Amino acid sequence: MSIYLEKIQGTITEAKKLIYGQDELLESILAALVCEGHVLIEGLPGLGKTMSVSVMSQLCDLKFNRIQFTPDLLPSDLIGTLVFNQVTQEFTTKFGPIFSQIILADEINRSPAKVQSALLEAMAEKQVTIGDKTHKLPTPFVVLATQNPIEQEGTFTLPEAQLDRFMIKVSVGYPSFESEKEILDFKVNTTRLQPLLNQAELLVIKQEVEKVYVDEKIKDLIVRIVHSTRPGNRWFEKKREGLILAGASPRATIWIYKLAKFKAFIDNKNFVTPDHVLSVVSSVLGHRVIPSYEAALDKINMNSVVKEIAISAM
Repeated sequence: MSIYLEKIQGTITEAKKLIYGQDELLESILAALVCEGHVLIEGLPGLGKTMSVSVMSQLCDLKFNRIQFTPDLLPSDLIGTLVFNQVTQEFTTKFGPIFSQIILADEINRSPAKVQSALLEAMAEKQVTIGDKTHKLPTPFVVLATQNPIEQEGTFTLPEAQLDRFMIKVSVGYPSFESEKEILDFKVNTTRLQPLLNQAELLVIKQEVEKVYVDEKIKDLIVRIVHSTRPGNRWFEKKREGLILAGASPRATIWIYKLAKFKAFIDNKNFVTPDHVLSVVSSVLGHRVIPSYEAALDKINMNSVVKEIAISAM
C-alpha cells in the first residue's frame, strides 16, 4: 500500500469521526478533489451536506468559500464586479467569493438563470469574466453544490447543460439508527482541524491515479455503456424506447473512466475491473440521462435504469 493511499484512507477515517453515516459523500468529495470534477449533492436540509464539505476542505488544507444561493442573488455577488475609484478615476476589480479552491454552492437550485450562467462559465472553463477581462480561477477549482429535492418549494430545475458539468450526483439520505445515535454524543470541535493532505499531495495522488491500467476491453465496456443510453444508437435496447429522451454525453464516458481509476486506486489495485466501472455508473449517468415525459410522470428512478443498462452491456 502506497503512502498516498494511506493518506486518503486516513483522511476519510478522520472525517468519519465528525460526519456520521455519510461515507459515500465523503469519498465522493475526495474523488472530486483528486479528479478535479464537480459534485452535485442532493438531499433534504439537516443531513450534514455543508458540514461534510467544510470538514474535507480543512483536512485537505484548501481554501474554502460557502455561497448561499437565493432568488435575489446577482452574478456580481458570485464572481465580483468593477468598482469605480473616484480618487484615481479608474475602475478596480473586486473579486467575488468564487475565487477559491473549494466552492460550496449551497442550495444551488434556488438561484435564477443569470447566476446559473455565471457559475456555468466558472465550472466549464475554470475562469470568469468581469467587465472585459477574463480571470483564471485557482487550482484545484471544485464546485460542490447542494440542492434540495426539486419538489421543495421555491426551487428551480437546473438546466441540462449545467447538470452535464457535474462529474457525479450524490443523493444524501437519512443516517442509520446507529449513526444517528452517535450524533447525540457528538461534541462540536471549535478548533480548526489539522490537515492530513495538501494541494501538492493531491496533485501527486492525481498522477498516481492516472497510472492505473485500463484494459482495452474495459474501455470498450465504458463506451458501450454510455452508447447504450442513447436512443437510436445500435447499443440501445428497444425495450427502453419511450423511457429515455436523451442519453449521456461523451463527458460521461470520460468521468466513468477517471472515476473507475480512482476506485481501483483506493481499492489498492493497479488495474480497473468491471466492478469498479459498475460502482460509478449510477452516480455519473443518473443525472445525465434525460427521462421521457412519461417516465418522469411515473417517477422512474434513472439511477436504477442506468445500472440495468450497465449490467446488460457487460
